[in-house]
Amino acid sequence: MTEVARADGERPKKLVLVVIDAMKPDMLERAVSTGRAPVLGTLMERGQYTGECVAAFPSVTPVCAATIATGAAPDRHRIPSMNWFHRAEGRYVEYGTSFSASRTFGIKRSLNDTIYNMNAEHLAADALTVFESLDDAGGRTAGTTYLMYRGRHRHEPADETALVRLATQVIRKPVMGPKEFFYADIFASRRTGCRAQLGLPGVRDRHTGCVGAHLVEHDLADFILLSLPDNDTHSHRAGPSAQVTSIAEADRQLERVMHAGGGPDAFLAEHAVIVCSDHSQSKVEAEIDLFSAFDGFEVLPPDGSLRHDPEIALCPASRSAQVYLLEDDGRDELAERVERTALALDGVDLVIRLSDHPDGEAIVRSPAGELRFRRGGDLEDLRGERWSVDGDPSVLELDVADGRVSSATYPDALARVWSALRCRTSGEVLLSAAPGYEFRDWGGGHHVGGGSHGSLHATDSHAALIWCGTGPEVDAKPQWSLRDVTPMILAHFGVEG
Repeated sequence: MTEVARADGERPKKLVLVVIDAMKPDMLERAVSTGRAPVLGTLMERGQYTGECVAAFPSVTPVCAATIATGAAPDRHRIPSMNWFHRAEGRYVEYGTSFSASRTFGIKRSLNDTIYNMNAEHLAADALTVFESLDDAGGRTAGTTYLMYRGRHRHEPADETALVRLATQVIRKPVMGPKEFFYADIFASRRTGCRAQLGLPGVRDRHTGCVGAHLVEHDLADFILLSLPDNDTHSHRAGPSAQVTSIAEADRQLERVMHAGGGPDAFLAEHAVIVCSDHSQSKVEAEIDLFSAFDGFEVLPPDGSLRHDPEIALCPASRSAQVYLLEDDGRDELAERVERTALALDGVDLVIRLSDHPDGEAIVRSPAGELRFRRGGDLEDLRGERWSVDGDPSVLELDVADGRVSSATYPDALARVWSALRCRTSGEVLLSAAPGYEFRDWGGGHHVGGGSHGSLHATDSHAALIWCGTGPEVDAKPQWSLRDVTPMILAHFGVEG
């Protein structure tokens, strides 16, 4: 029995949110058109679809997952990147850019930040997750392994297998999550018989399909978040053009869940479904070595030790990077040195920072020129926000006409840049890579020959969004965003955000 009821007294359908990591819209469309993803095709046919749902910036998984789960942009949820500098603690935070990067900072510390601190400390307390909002309204919530899981229910680490018992030598503390919570075998609110092998790539989607089928078969939740991350791993390795295979696997897990509910027709009679990707991916052909480029600076090393006072902290994260200014004296001069150094690098597309203007102008520089903008003014973007813009519009390939401003190359550019700069935990200088390039991480890792994401460019930033049995018509918004997902879910259940 569904517990959440709208103000009109009607009980809404149960709802399943499916997040397919890094699913590229044109690859989704190819998988559907070739018959490799029949369930996703059914949802698109019966519901609404856009391939231009805009990701957060930087378009890396923790930032985008926080936006999906809270409906907030980085300036509110405060998750700034995959790798960032924690000013209050004077240290780097590494969520797992690569295994080698995690090893550089310490596997135990990286796991602790990713599994515990990201939700309990780093995610802003006042940015309620969809789980918290629905828990507060009396809903039955459930979720599989997803970076953002914070809810109102306490869960102790599991100890069902020897492998899990080994992991819990590091992972010992309880967490607050949805009512039914299944996180890589480490947390499991009930026995399901499903195994994730601690969340190994290639196993994670099947674990989600198994858990999702159990939840549906036993009617355990009103809202379920099903995380299908293997597409991202496959695309990093084989490139975004190889996604049809991994999307087909994700589709099979959705079929498994629907089968537990009696098949597509019976399942959709009782469930609304939202499917989204958190970002896209683009091909990587060359790496950018920030560490060599900034060799003339006093860069804070991973262990925090430095004979001299550090000038900067370098935080590469796939096709984005952030530079934190650690000196108080001469900050403007230091920022200009950082900008010049970054702009001289092959593959750096955009260098972004806030000015010292009283209104806090954003400055975006590229090899082509400079653009400045700030909130409020005569120009309106596709989501109805207003801006003042000065300088060269070609830097962001802005189309400015009849009081409207937009960019096909850098979608929702002004709002996304503004939010990233206003995030209290972001660096002072933000970098976005040109198509084909990726920043080498602290462990020396990169995805040359494969795919990656993180930049402001449309190649990384256009996510797929499907909704069936809920929500408005697709043309209700001229520009869809990941920020719209949680509000759509809450509206479905009649819950105020």
